[in-house]
Amino acid sequence: MRYLVRHRTVYDYSEAVAESHHLARLHPRTFPGQTCLEYRLIVTPPPAVWQEREDAFGNAFTFFAMQAPHDSLTVESESLIENSPPAAVDTSTSPPWEAVAEALREDEEAVHLEAQPFRYPSPNVPVSGALADYARGSFTTGRPLLEAARDLTKRIFKECKFDPAATTVATPVETVLKERRGVCQDFAHLAIACLRSLGLSARYVSGYLETLPPPGKPRLVGSDASHAWLAVYCPVHGWVQFDPTNNCIPSTRHIITAWGRDYSDVSPLRGVIFGGGEHELEVSVDVLAQG
Repeated sequence: MRYLVRHRTVYDYSEAVAESHHLARLHPRTFPGQTCLEYRLIVTPPPAVWQEREDAFGNAFTFFAMQAPHDSLTVESESLIENSPPAAVDTSTSPPWEAVAEALREDEEAVHLEAQPFRYPSPNVPVSGALADYARGSFTTGRPLLEAARDLTKRIFKECKFDPAATTVATPVETVLKERRGVCQDFAHLAIACLRSLGLSARYVSGYLETLPPPGKPRLVGSDASHAWLAVYCPVHGWVQFDPTNNCIPSTRHIITAWGRDYSDVSPLRGVIFGGGEHELEVSVDVLAQG
């Protein structure tokens, strides 16, 4: 399946910005099952500084800086991605979760080195006894890791309400656990925090999801959005993805841009500005199936 993804962000400032510095993580990853065939990034007005690099997790990012006064900033990316259906995973064939946690903890020979950075607390993902207690509703004694992870994400889907007004990017995971409301970012953080609180490795995945209009209704331009889910490390199956917001295992409709410890590692666009006063933000995303 091929998809054309357009992501447009516009900042309008009430006062001129004298100078600004930005990081954009909008370049979809290439890995087995997903290939980014084409990518372009357009910034208006044109930046004075432009650098393209990879971060510690292998995500491509662009650093750009504006060094002349400007009262608006537009960042537009366009990507062509080809996805293949992921191999089916029988969650019941994964090892008991306790055995995986022990293997990660006792990894003296660095067999599971790739998973280690995703086992510890990170800026937006704490570990705690309360989170471990919530996780144990799914992670019963001897249960296969991936079967338990699937059950955890299913519980989050059933017990938490999608409510864009309930949280911000700064809302703590503990609040999400208590209030049971939030958005995809919150539900991914909650699931990851539960897993890490049990000594398991889980990473935050950022990208896009093709949305389908109701039957008989036209697809609205700009109606898609950035999305977030998670992947759990299993020594037998590698990294296995779960989407608690939609109660599913991601398929070709999920397009990965970046992964990291949490949202702070993979935010699509962030920056520092000098001046600008108040600002208005407009974001639109289109995920268009190309056949």
